[in-house]
Amino acid sequence: MDTPIADFVRSYASSGSARFHMPGHKGKGPLGCEVLDITEIAGADSLYEADGIIARSEENARSLFGTGRTLYSTEGSSLAIRAMLHLILQNRRPGTAPVILAARNVHKAFIYSAALLDFQPEWLWPEKDSGSLLGCSISPRGVAAAIDALPEPPAAVYITSPDYLGNLADIAAIARVVHERGCMLAVDNAHGAYLHFLETSLHPIDLGADICCDSAHKTLPVLTGGAYLHISKNAPESFGKNARQAMALFGSTSPSYLTMASLDACNAYLAGDYRQRLSETVKRLEELKEKLKGRGWGVEVSDPLRLVIAAPEGQRGHELAAQLRAEKIECEHADRDHLVLMFTPENSWEELAKLDKALGIAPAPPAEAKQLPLAKGERVMPVRRAMFSPQDTVPVTEALGEICGAPAVSCPPAVPIAVSGERIGPEALELFMHYGLDTVDIIKKK
Repeated sequence: MDTPIADFVRSYASSGSARFHMPGHKGKGPLGCEVLDITEIAGADSLYEADGIIARSEENARSLFGTGRTLYSTEGSSLAIRAMLHLILQNRRPGTAPVILAARNVHKAFIYSAALLDFQPEWLWPEKDSGSLLGCSISPRGVAAAIDALPEPPAAVYITSPDYLGNLADIAAIARVVHERGCMLAVDNAHGAYLHFLETSLHPIDLGADICCDSAHKTLPVLTGGAYLHISKNAPESFGKNARQAMALFGSTSPSYLTMASLDACNAYLAGDYRQRLSETVKRLEELKEKLKGRGWGVEVSDPLRLVIAAPEGQRGHELAAQLRAEKIECEHADRDHLVLMFTPENSWEELAKLDKALGIAPAPPAEAKQLPLAKGERVMPVRRAMFSPQDTVPVTEALGEICGAPAVSCPPAVPIAVSGERIGPEALELFMHYGLDTVDIIKKK
């Protein structure tokens, strides 16, 4: 597969051209990558008006993922989330309220979008306690009941899958109940770009989602910020027609060519032996998980490229992460209850063996998961009004009864303890303490 962006950048870098254009480093600098960092010069195309090498590269990505349309983001899934929500609201039935039914474990970008686009989220709350705010268990039956309970169908149903603990929603079944009710399904698939390339695809678009975002940089060999906005072949025609304008509405006018070139080069990587290498990595990780279970570790069910370990009795995830760090092993995430490690085919056999040795035998059985309260705060004002109101930052011990200003979340994407415009209740205070959050932004009193 050709790589038009990467080829152009390399060709320009070796051309010897005098750079009387941005960026200011002129292709020179201490990092060594500056020579490949360019702007929209002649022939380089333009991300939000693409009709040249960027458009060709995006078409390569579209064909690899089998979508109706795929666009690049150099600002991660955060930009793609804002764009897809804008497209959804543009497409809603005339005269209907701007409401999106969302699983509560949303990324902050979703809540910020609610403020910017002035829509009101209706929440799908976890149907069972996962012992962590990082997950939000929802079922097709629960989604159907939530839609049916609303005065009118929402503009879309929005879910995060995989979540930060690697839990995968039953997207195929959820898509069916959503479509039966005349709604669209949007998925934050930031942690699952690789899912299309498994032996049996688990990618949201393949399972019936209308639109989704993938953070390529999270699970593929792409520079930080590289992401995709994927649109299904069955999505409304307006999605494909207006998608680039939606990205431009929220995106920087100076997108990184280094990031675009890495997305472009990734196409050739995916078109090569990636599927085989991915399959081998998944099998190696499955073997490691079984070994760890046999040695007493609490390995939890997760997506194929993630290892989630429940903290042993008497130890916190932070402490376990510190022990691994002393062995020169850095994890993705740790909190008091869990340790999360992410893998790709770029992790060597030697690295997996090093992790295996460093973990050794579990010092104790997994700690019993604490039942966490659901902080269903009373909605006092719309998200937009709360977000743009004057705010104070106060200790959580002084926040009881106050109205949340900026969303309070332990780690995105996760169930926010309080969302902008909600009154902070005693359950929220307990969760703040559990996750070690000391302050919260509240609406300033007049």
